[in-house]
Amino acid sequence: MEWMPALRLGWLNGWLMLFFPRDVVAKLFAISGWTRRQRVLWAAGKLFTFSCLGLIVFTPLKIGRDVFAIGSVLFGVGFVGMIVALFNFRNTPVDQPVRRGLYRVSRNPRWVSLASMFAGTCVAIGSWIALLLFSAAAPALGPFFALKKRRLGRR
Repeated sequence: MEWMPALRLGWLNGWLMLFFPRDVVAKLFAISGWTRRQRVLWAAGKLFTFSCLGLIVFTPLKIGRDVFAIGSVLFGVGFVGMIVALFNFRNTPVDQPVRRGLYRVSRNPRWVSLASMFAGTCVAIGSWIALLLFSAAAPALGPFFALKKRRLGRR
């Protein structure tokens, strides 16, 4: 790991680990009905998130180094968790809260999985500053996912 990695465009940069289905993104980013405080907190989290994404996109993966192996495992665990959570979500009727599969273990397994994927990517590029930026963004974005969960539970 290094504090500030060398940035450059390339096919083997951290962006390879950031593919998400479009419909999942649309569901996750609906913010209607939020208070002003929630919007400000979300915007602050987005600032750190986009800074982290910028580093990920322009930083080559540390292929062949221990950090790449560790980051890949973290990313893989998150990716599998995300797939399982999405299937659990999809297989539950729209008028009911999701209570099976990974949702028995976690209030929002998609957030836990996404956090694991982001952290794994930060480790795989070997950047302490990317990990720090993500760590700053996570507490601001966590309530966003909890709010979505509460709204779904009311239906």
